[in-house]
Amino acid sequence: MNQNTNTRPLTVVLGGATGWAGSALARGITRQADMQLLAAVGRRTAGRTLADVLGDAAVPGRIFDSAAAALASVSACDVYVEYGKAKDMALLKANLHAALAAGCHLVVASSGLSDADYAELDAVAREHRRGVLACGNFALTAVLLQRFAEMAAAYIPNFEIIDYAKDSKPDAPSGTCRELAMRLGRVRQPALGVPLDQVNGPPGVRGASINGVQVHAVRIPGYVLGAEVVFGMADQRLHIRHEAGSGADPYVDGALLAIRKVGGQLGVIRGLDRVMDL
Repeated sequence: MNQNTNTRPLTVVLGGATGWAGSALARGITRQADMQLLAAVGRRTAGRTLADVLGDAAVPGRIFDSAAAALASVSACDVYVEYGKAKDMALLKANLHAALAAGCHLVVASSGLSDADYAELDAVAREHRRGVLACGNFALTAVLLQRFAEMAAAYIPNFEIIDYAKDSKPDAPSGTCRELAMRLGRVRQPALGVPLDQVNGPPGVRGASINGVQVHAVRIPGYVLGAEVVFGMADQRLHIRHEAGSGADPYVDGALLAIRKVGGQLGVIRGLDRVMDL
């Protein structure tokens, strides 16, 4: 029942549906002929309807305080999407495990989950024969940046990441750049002209090492979110850069694609590009 057979819409429960990105996705799901939004999860607005909270009568569904409660209110759900903020990791992980136990596939947009968390999710998903598609950024330009950067890292030995965000963003690096560093470090460990323990300067001046990749976080007003990988070889340099505007719409198309693709997966897949025809 969790595969879309084109005879009925994919049914979706959305965590974080009243947030900045989640509300845009809720409206986006509502506009799709092949999807149906059943319910939402949000602790502060639990008990209300999405139409009331979002001020949009077209958006269906009641809001519950947990995934378990939301899923208990519906007859069946194909995909549970977690777009909630990772302020309470215990609750976020409880929501994901409850959704798998209820027979849902998962689309995970929240940052903050560790490799160990994903390993645990992978084991549970395989036990239930379900797929988990996780991505730090569902903007298609960010997804393509990650894939193109992996391609470049296979040929260029020197590279570093610059992470741009507004000054009020508390997590550094962003989930997008953390995922990017993990992926590039698996392609190769970048070369350093001067080993970090031989740098003359204050600790951290060369950025933070994530999976062997140097990441530099810039936090100043004027940026919403950006990621750049700078590659260098003798007498040549390559910049691959993604920049986001102030709206949440860029993240909708990728999330809708993930909802459509996750039913064909088994276990955890990290990165939307892994299920794209690239």
